[in-house]
Amino acid sequence: MSQIYMSHSALKNHCCHHLKGIILNDTIASSQLAIGIIFLLQTVLGIWGNFSLLYHYLFLYHTLCRLRVTDLICKHLTIANFLVILSKGVPQTITTLRLKYFASDFACKLILYVERVGRSMSIGTTCLLSVFQTITISPKNSCWKNLKVKAPKYIAFSISFCWIQCMFVNLFFPLYALYVSGKWHSTNMTNTRDSGYCVATDLENISGSIYIALVVFPEVSLSVLIFWASGSMILTLYRHSRQVQYIHKACVSPRSSAESRATQSILLLASTFMCFHTLSSIFNITLALFHNPSWWLVYTTGLINVCFPFISPFLLMSRDSIVSSLCFLYMKNTKSPNLNRKT
Repeated sequence: MSQIYMSHSALKNHCCHHLKGIILNDTIASSQLAIGIIFLLQTVLGIWGNFSLLYHYLFLYHTLCRLRVTDLICKHLTIANFLVILSKGVPQTITTLRLKYFASDFACKLILYVERVGRSMSIGTTCLLSVFQTITISPKNSCWKNLKVKAPKYIAFSISFCWIQCMFVNLFFPLYALYVSGKWHSTNMTNTRDSGYCVATDLENISGSIYIALVVFPEVSLSVLIFWASGSMILTLYRHSRQVQYIHKACVSPRSSAESRATQSILLLASTFMCFHTLSSIFNITLALFHNPSWWLVYTTGLINVCFPFISPFLLMSRDSIVSSLCFLYMKNTKSPNLNRKT
């Protein structure tokens, strides 16, 4: 009788553990599905927003309106956002929805390379935009007065230099990994990391000093420049608002008012970037500390990495909505071949 009771109790415990396992797996599957839907919405809306903004800039360039210098920088920032969403958002969405798994070593290296280029270019163009706007709104008696005229001439060169530097610096990582492994189609699997949609070598076997010199130091330097430019813009806007208090509103220059609005929008963009970039860096560092991180940490890091590329086009479109409406209205009611937008 006691044996029957013990067997019945063991069977009951086994059923309970099995039921708990099923419930736990269902909960994890439901959570992953919810995160997959969030990834899907983030990716689709991000692609749509960046595509709309890029089409807007290309339309202005090839029709009656001429691009401002800030628009040129924002156009390349939009392209960088595209790269991050396509290399991070799309694979992560496919993985969380269990549609496909990227196991190819070449595909994994290509995805990580494109993501690094987009991330590096994003911080580079944001820094360039912030510094340029700081120089543009600086007072005539400031130390930047000589650069206010020369700065627009060097923007195209600076953007091209950023692209070349980002592509070549980030190309070093996969090439170095191939050199260390000594094979083109195989990887040393003793130090790998599963990012959810591909398996890659941990930091591509790059030593700490090289990684700090090529990645950490440039990002920290550009972040400091963005902080400095944001502080300078805040100080300039504060001084401008104090001056406006003593001037009648009718006497305020429309150009000065437009520059203030543009500065506020760029300041909002830079602040948003630094918030998400700081969060992304914290989560990426935390992710790097664990050899086998939990799925929620991997997916949360992926969500935060795509947040700025997802939000930034809508911030930029809100800035240009009035200008775009006026431009289209002008094109509709006139046949004049020349219409210039002031810098």
